[in-house]
Amino acid sequence: MLVRRFQRVGIALLALFALVGCAGVEASPPKAEARTSSAEAKDRFAGLEQRFDARLGVYAVDTATGEEVTHRADERFAHASTYKALSAGVVLRRNSIGGLNRRIHYSRSDLVTYSPITKKHVDTGMTLRAVLDAAIRYSDNTAANLLFREIGGPAALQAALRGIGDTTIHVDRTEPELNRRSAPDDIRDTSTPRAMAETLRKFTVGDVLAPDKRAILNEMLRTAKLTGDLVRAGVPSGWEVGDKSGAAEYGTRNDIAVIRPPGRAPVVLAVMSDRQSRDAEYDDALIAQAARQVVDVLR
Repeated sequence: MLVRRFQRVGIALLALFALVGCAGVEASPPKAEARTSSAEAKDRFAGLEQRFDARLGVYAVDTATGEEVTHRADERFAHASTYKALSAGVVLRRNSIGGLNRRIHYSRSDLVTYSPITKKHVDTGMTLRAVLDAAIRYSDNTAANLLFREIGGPAALQAALRGIGDTTIHVDRTEPELNRRSAPDDIRDTSTPRAMAETLRKFTVGDVLAPDKRAILNEMLRTAKLTGDLVRAGVPSGWEVGDKSGAAEYGTRNDIAVIRPPGRAPVVLAVMSDRQSRDAEYDDALIAQAARQVVDVLR
């Protein structure tokens, strides 16, 4: 009798625990699902690819909710000059704020194509901070090579990025060779939209950089001079954007950005694109339209 009573009590308790467990599951807030599953978003990006005759890669993440928008997010694209934002992050991480005042000297023979800032200062050199500014805000190629020199070259930059968790990016050459591709599937100097956005997030929103260094990088990105027709053109008025663009052969056009809607956490976005022929031109409107679609989905 006593054994049966204990058995009945045990069965009742198990039933009660099962009910409580089920109630707890139903009461839990649903986890934010990646927007990858949105057929509407996929159709929008596919439509842009057809309209612009281009391959388009998109990865965006709302840093507050974890919601994502993706399209070809794990396909490789030439990163072109967007890597300069990551290179700057590595240099900032390795140097003290005071160390940014160190003067960097270079010769006229170091100058490469598209160097609007460094070509003016060959005689005097530039502070490391000014070199960073030239590479980010003006996409100065000689400045980018000087940052390579600071880091130890392309392989050293790739190793530094591996050290913070980027297992995807390939950094193989310096400027301007890194913008040349032997074929559309050349994997040298490539990455994916997801990897570029995730690494940019670590430097600009995460804790890879100390707050004062993070503020320097974000301010340089926010005041970039060459990106007005890209992601910035696709977001609502009043939304702050800090970004780094890039362009290369095969109609490559990219923009990686930190978007700050008023009163909300940042959205980190990478838009990458290319075309099939080596001499194809790019269209900035593709990047702006892709950013607009991301905003529409995440709102």
